[in-house]
Amino acid sequence: MWQKLLYSFPIQLVINHLKKNQVLLAVWLLLFAIVSGQFGKTLGIPYLFLDPEYLNEVGFLSFFLIGLTLGGFIMAFHISSYILDGHRFAFLGTVTRPFLRFAFNNSIIPLSFLLYYLYAVIEFQLENEFITTGLLIYKLAGLIIGCTLVIISVFLYFRFTNKDIFKILASNVEKRIKKVKITRANVLKRFEIAKSNNFRIDYYFDFKFRLRKAQVRSGSFYKEAILKVFDQNHLNSVIIELFIFVILLLLGIFRDSPYFQIPAAASGILLLTIFVMFTGAVSFWFRGWAMTVVIVVLLFVNFIVKYELIDQKYYAFGLNYTVPPAEYSSQRLHELVRPEHYKADMENTLHILENWKAKFADRKDKPKMVLICTSGGGQRAALWTLNALQKADSASQGALMKHAMLISGASGGLVGAAYFRELYYRQKLGEISSLYDPRYLAKISSDNLNTIIFNLLIGDIFIRFQEFEYNGHRYLEDRGHAFENQLNKNTDYVMDRMLYEYREPERKSVIPMLLLSPTSINDGRKLYISPHNVTYLCTQNPFQRNFPNHKLKGIDFGRFMAKQGGDSLSFLTALRMSATFPFITPNAELPSNPPLQMMDAGLADNFGITDAIRFLYVFKDWISINTSGVILVSIRDSDKNRPVERQISQSLAQKIFNPIRTLSSNWDEVQDSNNDTFVEFAKGWFKGDIERIDLEYNTSSIFVNQPEIIEGENVESLEKKATERASLSWRLTTKEKQTIIQSIYLESNQRNIRKLQSLLAE
Repeated sequence: MWQKLLYSFPIQLVINHLKKNQVLLAVWLLLFAIVSGQFGKTLGIPYLFLDPEYLNEVGFLSFFLIGLTLGGFIMAFHISSYILDGHRFAFLGTVTRPFLRFAFNNSIIPLSFLLYYLYAVIEFQLENEFITTGLLIYKLAGLIIGCTLVIISVFLYFRFTNKDIFKILASNVEKRIKKVKITRANVLKRFEIAKSNNFRIDYYFDFKFRLRKAQVRSGSFYKEAILKVFDQNHLNSVIIELFIFVILLLLGIFRDSPYFQIPAAASGILLLTIFVMFTGAVSFWFRGWAMTVVIVVLLFVNFIVKYELIDQKYYAFGLNYTVPPAEYSSQRLHELVRPEHYKADMENTLHILENWKAKFADRKDKPKMVLICTSGGGQRAALWTLNALQKADSASQGALMKHAMLISGASGGLVGAAYFRELYYRQKLGEISSLYDPRYLAKISSDNLNTIIFNLLIGDIFIRFQEFEYNGHRYLEDRGHAFENQLNKNTDYVMDRMLYEYREPERKSVIPMLLLSPTSINDGRKLYISPHNVTYLCTQNPFQRNFPNHKLKGIDFGRFMAKQGGDSLSFLTALRMSATFPFITPNAELPSNPPLQMMDAGLADNFGITDAIRFLYVFKDWISINTSGVILVSIRDSDKNRPVERQISQSLAQKIFNPIRTLSSNWDEVQDSNNDTFVEFAKGWFKGDIERIDLEYNTSSIFVNQPEIIEGENVESLEKKATERASLSWRLTTKEKQTIIQSIYLESNQRNIRKLQSLLAE
């Protein structure tokens, strides 16, 4: 019985994949890793598979589309495997419907993945989405029906083409193949391998799961059968691959239509399908030269990108790329911070400070000034920041935003703060009744990852020639545009403004100033984006004794891009540039020479503290005279004093990559230490009180603050719970949204809100 099992066709196919088809197996391992959460969990990639969204809903249709593409991928795996290895199993040349029998016996890996995928979906939906059993079955039915429909359709296609179309086309295909010596030699080589019967096959399963004896025949009939089977099935695979490519083409061309924006996981599976079939084709046609061909193709792609034979530039929408680019040089940067510019910018901001002070004219005592700092962290930071601002401002009866002078920060946190500021402005204009409405939390936490990944896989890779118009200029559509467009839809288009539209509201101090500071990849400087010129943040005061050989801290965007229409920059683009996460949102390239490429503001300071302290330093004299002190409100999506991770034994790979991982994971810790130093120094040179209020999305509180429950649960389990933070992504699960919103009710946060109330009431 064991011998029958070992030399059965399904087991020998798995052994063959392990020996010869490692690339195909790697694709399956990638899918297993994604679905199990071992790959891309921090970025929320598994959620695209476990909770796919289509037309802003997760339901039967979204899972049905995943099922369709998954069925196509499974069949692509069978086709590639058959073309590569069908000749190794000689008995296939003598059975009816050889491909169908091959695929049926080649289903151990696909079936294993499908079963595990179903299990993972069930577990995820029950634990994170809290759905009913009936709704879960409805979703799973969509996945199973979609997958089954494609598999049956392809099986029927192969069955009927092998029976009918084969008679018409196979002889013509064979004649054409005979004319190409390399192709014919390749086929005959496989025929010789087939005759040697590399793999011993005693039994195979028929379509009724019955074991059948495998028999091998010889003679000219067998040779012709092998050649004809190859001809017909290779033609079928080409037709199917072209069909998939046409689907991708249509999705790319009509991607602006929501009906064509299939779940991101589905578009990812389509790409993997093309990769699998391309890998099989390259391996078949070029055999030992396959790797060389792949390297040549990669070098060719690198060449056309390097010399800009295709446009791979990512634009900052609103800027003019048709005029001469701005010079980006050390000399030009020093020209932008001339003393007269510094003085003019100081006087303009002092005027804003006076307008801020005028809001408290009815008070006998001096008001507190609030500087709000928000941390980066994708959508979790956006939701947490909006939630914290709503609760803190509501608790202080609107005093928080009235006292706020400046908002600084990075990435998602600044997106949430910008949205709250816009709601505050709309309330001032009488356009909304309450900026504390919970529906705004639902809007800011609506999915934005699906459209980014879809456009990355379909648009940026295949179809990047479509254009759109903004402010009289035309730009290529890309995933940056998709991000802004989806954020715009999610927030009811309230932030669809150009940068200059915030100038007057900020000047009159109707709303606090908001400072965006993405980081330049070119030299690490900050690009300060504001409706007002802020030269004073970029350099030292030229009217005081200064240090020689002083390096400029930043670039004033308004002056730097004055001739390129900097005032007309889309505010959403400015937010996107400040929230540029590698490979997710693209690096915007400014119209300068050399091109200035922008990266996430969190690269320099993920918490916005340094910019707030710099602002305080520049205006310290005015602030110390006209206020009763400063309140630094830090809204962060991570707990500042995390428990130290327990040291565990490491594998060789972990030891090799641990230094890199440690540097990345502890970057916030380094910034925290530096920011604390800046605040400590500020208390020395600022002639007034500085209070700091920290509102934290703290996931480790269950482990740190409730040690009494350790007895009922092992330490490893508690530590896992303590580190189960929402993903650093633009997609949140229902469970993640709940934990983020509920974190404001932690005792530490409630205590700090009460302290903030008390300080603002003074």
